[in-house]
Amino acid sequence: MKVWIKLLIGSVLGMTIGFLLPDSESVFSALIWLERLALGIGRYAVAPVLVFALTIAVYELRMDEQFWPMVLKNIILIVSVSAFVIFAGIMVTIIFSPERIPIETDVQTEILSLSIAENIMDLFPSNMFSVLAKDGIFLFPFCVFAFFLGIGLNYDRNYSKPVISLIDSLSRIFYHVASFFSEILGFILIVLAAFWAVRFNSLLQAQVYKDLIVMLGLFSVVLCFGIFPLFLYFLKPKTNPWRVLYGFLGPAIAAFFSGDVNFSIPVLQRHSKENFGVQRRSSALSLSLFATFCRCGSAMVAAAAFIVIIKSYSYLRIGSVDLLTIGLYAFAISFALARHPGDGAYIALAALCLIYGGGEYKAAYLIMKPIAFYLIAVGTFIDVMLNAFGTYVLAHTNGYIKEKNLVHFI
Repeated sequence: MKVWIKLLIGSVLGMTIGFLLPDSESVFSALIWLERLALGIGRYAVAPVLVFALTIAVYELRMDEQFWPMVLKNIILIVSVSAFVIFAGIMVTIIFSPERIPIETDVQTEILSLSIAENIMDLFPSNMFSVLAKDGIFLFPFCVFAFFLGIGLNYDRNYSKPVISLIDSLSRIFYHVASFFSEILGFILIVLAAFWAVRFNSLLQAQVYKDLIVMLGLFSVVLCFGIFPLFLYFLKPKTNPWRVLYGFLGPAIAAFFSGDVNFSIPVLQRHSKENFGVQRRSSALSLSLFATFCRCGSAMVAAAAFIVIIKSYSYLRIGSVDLLTIGLYAFAISFALARHPGDGAYIALAALCLIYGGGEYKAAYLIMKPIAFYLIAVGTFIDVMLNAFGTYVLAHTNGYIKEKNLVHFI
């Protein structure tokens, strides 16, 4: 059975169970525990797969003298799509203008932060090997470790050849370990989809966020299943965009119901390799950079929700300068969400509320707390689909790909 079909069956079954479960505190508590377990299983092999694959990718690209050109192409694509997605989302929010949300007067203040200073410190700990002992939530330090290790392998092949063989073997071994977990994700998605459905059912009954839910849902579908595939028509050599879209259905389903970028990376890596033959030297680099810096889907969702918050607090029209400011803030925040693979959209919204207007709306994001899981799901879905399309486009245009027949897709 195709992996995406397993994931679809698991998500449909989970949603059915979730809508049938009683709305009780005990059920909710049990689902919270099960969600943590399910996400832990999905993330289990991410760190070793990423470290060893990226190390070999850096080494091989440097041998081909293509490392820095590939990094530059990734950065250009990330910046371009980030600007497009964020400002397109803002325009859609203004045009379709979701209804205001009632403001609760007894809202309590929570402290959420991007922790940028802490993130930078984590990149260079006093002991380089201590990076490998981290919890694996913040993957960028692993990428930095792999970068320096990959560069070190190019020092002298007479000394590094045994180490290269060892790391290459470990990369392949952990890839197959991660492949095993991707095969059982259908069962894991039953839990995640059930918890998602329980929360969504409560949201539907409230009827408060209906307009925002519909707008974000429709825009994400049009963006990922319409606009992005159409861009593939301009690729040289020519490719079938709908074939590419079909090949990434598995990561799309995993991203939406998990709401976690790290959870989706092994699924995306396997689909890139086994559906499209993307070479490791290209996919490991692109997956790492996009997962770290291309979080514009989450930032766009946060910007749209923030505009609704401003409208809820004030009846004044939001000017074009304010919209541009919100867009630029969201654009900057999108590059600082690497530490938040599972709550990027909500953290981005909190950061927007804290930064914009000198902190006038610093606790306003709490009115979106009941819908936070949905914002996170939509934002992560867009982030992962951009990662998928970006990985494919860069491999396709640079010749790091071996196209496969549709019947062999997993």
